[in-house]
Amino acid sequence: MNFDNKVVLVTGANRGIGKEIVSALLTRNVKKIYATSRDIANLPDFADTRISALQLDITDPQQIVEAAKSASDIDILINNAGIAAFASLLDSPLNVLEQDMNTNYFGTLNMIREFTPLLEGKESSAIVNMVTIGAFVNFPMIGGYCASKSALFSLSQGIRIELAPKNISVHTVNPGPIDTDMAKEFDMEKTSPELAAENTLLGLEAGEADIFPDQTGKGMFDLWSNNYRDLEKAVYDMHHG
Repeated sequence: MNFDNKVVLVTGANRGIGKEIVSALLTRNVKKIYATSRDIANLPDFADTRISALQLDITDPQQIVEAAKSASDIDILINNAGIAAFASLLDSPLNVLEQDMNTNYFGTLNMIREFTPLLEGKESSAIVNMVTIGAFVNFPMIGGYCASKSALFSLSQGIRIELAPKNISVHTVNPGPIDTDMAKEFDMEKTSPELAAENTLLGLEAGEADIFPDQTGKGMFDLWSNNYRDLEKAVYDMHHG
């Protein structure tokens, strides 16, 4: 992937990895960045005329339609927006788990369905989905989040196959613990969001289909690749340790 003169849309750009992805993109020769947030008043001042702020809640289908009208010139869609409920699969209220799925899976799916027609016919275009290492193993304290991201990884595989003839590349980003508000409850070593964002763009520039932007996440994936039950055992020890 080459970012030169590209128009990029980044959801959830107000904080965390999303904010740092926008900042990292600004060090490239991009043409324009649509930075979205549920409340644009929460977007940081990126101090760059290439930024165009958009209000967007990805759980609101009408806002997605309006965003597609405003950003009809995009080349790259980065689906970063998401939520994580710290709740057990066994005893948390069902609506809490539904919020994870409605945002991380169905919200992202609706974004893809609305924006894909805008990407068709471009010389090169891409969809990038922010998944997680939790798509490969379920961490019980965020069980609904992991399940929704596992569904998102599967979705990404499906559309990668479906969109290949249309010259739209599909990528997943699968971080481990990153030092953001979402991961503040995790008592473990975390990678900075700045490094995770930069490694994400480097992975995209290298053409990697599935990107692991931090050492912990990459190590967990390597463990899963060797024997997925080994990763399950590691999480068991962590959870009950």
